[in-house]
Amino acid sequence: MKKKVLFIDRDGTLVIEPPIDYQLDSFEKLEFYPKVFRNLYFIRNKLDFEFVMVTNQDGLGTDSFPEDTFWPVHNLILKTFASEGITFDDICIDRSFPEDNAPTRKPRTGMLTRYIDKEEYDLAGSFVIGDRATDVELAKNLGCRAILLQPDTSLLENEELRNTCALATTDWDRIADFLFAGERIAKVKRTTKETDIDVRINLDGNGRCDISTGLGFFDHMLEQIGKHGGIDLTVRVKGDLYVDEHHTIEDTAIALGECLYQALGSKRGIERYGYCLPMDDCLCQVALDFGGRAWLVWDASFRREKIGEMPTEMFLHFFKSLSDAARMNLHIRAEGENEHHKIEGIFKALARSLKMAIRRDIYHYEVPSSKGSL
Repeated sequence: MKKKVLFIDRDGTLVIEPPIDYQLDSFEKLEFYPKVFRNLYFIRNKLDFEFVMVTNQDGLGTDSFPEDTFWPVHNLILKTFASEGITFDDICIDRSFPEDNAPTRKPRTGMLTRYIDKEEYDLAGSFVIGDRATDVELAKNLGCRAILLQPDTSLLENEELRNTCALATTDWDRIADFLFAGERIAKVKRTTKETDIDVRINLDGNGRCDISTGLGFFDHMLEQIGKHGGIDLTVRVKGDLYVDEHHTIEDTAIALGECLYQALGSKRGIERYGYCLPMDDCLCQVALDFGGRAWLVWDASFRREKIGEMPTEMFLHFFKSLSDAARMNLHIRAEGENEHHKIEGIFKALARSLKMAIRRDIYHYEVPSSKGSL
């Protein structure tokens, strides 16, 4: 079996990078990244990655960064990780300044030639983990993927780097979850004589949405699912709106439900259940169960015929189609005076319920059912 590697940055990834001079040259500056020990130990023991530390230390060995201020702190870092059962198979340190353009300096690959074009290594299944755009660029240059320790990918300037980045997060729990249990991404394309629909979902995203159904209010409601559920959601719909809105809304619900079902996969480690939420004058409650059986209980009424371009009679139909396709129990109740707030509250409550139910715990990685399957 080919070996996979985690190429791990040091400052900003394993330890907090000092904010003023970016040099970790005294014990007073040493602070470990939150939750790094527990998760690196888990990855080391549960998965088969080699660990390679790759770090740029600008001017190490010069007057600007004397070696006798670097090595005591660096050695303490290694000793502390080793005491927690975490060792590194290789440590690569570049000492150059940025203006030197050294071939060994990240994002260049000169320090890592032993891993490139070698039959024994699976670089496509390997990752660079770091907090800078140069770490993602290093991953691209190596032919692997990147995990970026940032809240999002906004610092990545081009599409190629964004495509190289498999995960952006500031949480080592998320990194371990991703590496151990994998991506929860699904795509569904549904084409009939009435609609042409593409849906893409990432359950472990950051709430990014790209939605276009041809119905503005429907777009707004679907966006609530992504934004408040922490789910990346793309929905592109071309429907027969010249007939009416029915097919567009119904088929979108079916495609979205199928996407949810596929992305959840085996459902191992998920919470399974979710519920919640108030919105101004309205109280909206959504309880759901990804138990594998479809069922809808609907207790919400609307006096208006339409909200925006969306017929209120289609709300029930949307959630029925969604629950059927996702194989979930869905109980919805809403009360209040403002019709817009009421349905928006329902979609937001659904989003929060989804966020709760899809939460995954790799430390209790079992199917949440006494039957052993869902």
